[in-house]
Amino acid sequence: MAHGMRTDTYPSSVGGGGGQGWRDLATRYALVPLRIFLGVTFVYAGIDKLTDSAFMKDSGAGSLGDTMRAVRDSSAIPALVDLALKSPVGFGYAIALGELAVGLGALLGLLTRIAALGGLLISLSLWLTVSWASDPYYYGNDLPYMMAWLPLVLAGASVLSVDALLKERRRNTL
Repeated sequence: MAHGMRTDTYPSSVGGGGGQGWRDLATRYALVPLRIFLGVTFVYAGIDKLTDSAFMKDSGAGSLGDTMRAVRDSSAIPALVDLALKSPVGFGYAIALGELAVGLGALLGLLTRIAALGGLLISLSLWLTVSWASDPYYYGNDLPYMMAWLPLVLAGASVLSVDALLKERRRNTL
């Protein structure tokens, strides 16, 4: 009878997880890099828009107004573009502040599912308007961002987050 080492089990002391195996530990922390990436990206995108004087204009090179007019006829939902064109500057501020709030929520792990839903909806709206004409569809960057937010909508932030601290605090007060 041959004896071999089992490769499907690991000692619980591996990874220092206090009785957790390295796989359990990796599973708990699996969404942290995604949260950091999306959080930093959306904070940067929001700040970039807020500080770009050309973007926050109704017309002119690099303005949101000209961008919206350029994509109107090729978007999936022209009515959404028309809505943005009623006040391009106001829409620009709404998108920028939304990206900033979503990014900070993801980074801090504060109301993570709500922040992720906001990120998903921003990405969806950009995909249906600005990126819709990308051919093939996977050249548009908004669709992958939308899908990247989905795991955080479903799972939230279980570790290294304000949400986790609040959950632990509630558990300890019961």
